[in-house]
Amino acid sequence: MKKYITVLVAVALAASVWAEKQETKKEDKMEKAVFAAGCFWGVEAIFRDLDGVVDTTVGYTGGKTENPTYKEVCYKDTGHAEAIEITYDPAKISYEELLAYFWRLHDPTTVNRQGPDIGTQYRSAVFYYSDGQKQAAEKVKDEAQKKWKKPIVTEITEGGKFYPAEGYHQDYFEKKGGHHTGCHFLRD
Repeated sequence: MKKYITVLVAVALAASVWAEKQETKKEDKMEKAVFAAGCFWGVEAIFRDLDGVVDTTVGYTGGKTENPTYKEVCYKDTGHAEAIEITYDPAKISYEELLAYFWRLHDPTTVNRQGPDIGTQYRSAVFYYSDGQKQAAEKVKDEAQKKWKKPIVTEITEGGKFYPAEGYHQDYFEKKGGHHTGCHFLRD
């Protein structure tokens, strides 16, 4: 009986290790994209609804201040933009498809502004983390430019550290029970 229990424990342990490795493999297949397009609440709401987007986190990036707060980003010279980090499954949605949505959900022709929100923290930017992402951003930007009458001013810049925003900013519209409105909507 003792040998039987030992075998059962060993099998259960092996199954647990196997399941953990499968979950790790699944997570390893996920990729990340970071975009800034004005106030991050509306941007997050649109991306979160896309098939293939696994997770979204709003936060700050592109500046010089470590661990910035919302108040610092809004009222001090941190250099950070309000941004969104998207974790996505490339088997369901490609980086290029995410970029196409990015250029549709805001006005990429305004410098440091989206609707009534004005300041460098509201700039339009693609933060890339590989040469492939940079090339895709430039390609999709050129395609998007054909649809805009004014020049696209979106920065395409190498990504740095992404700092998640305070908890009350995460899933903002979902928590408030409202729909995303205002500056962010999908344009044709």
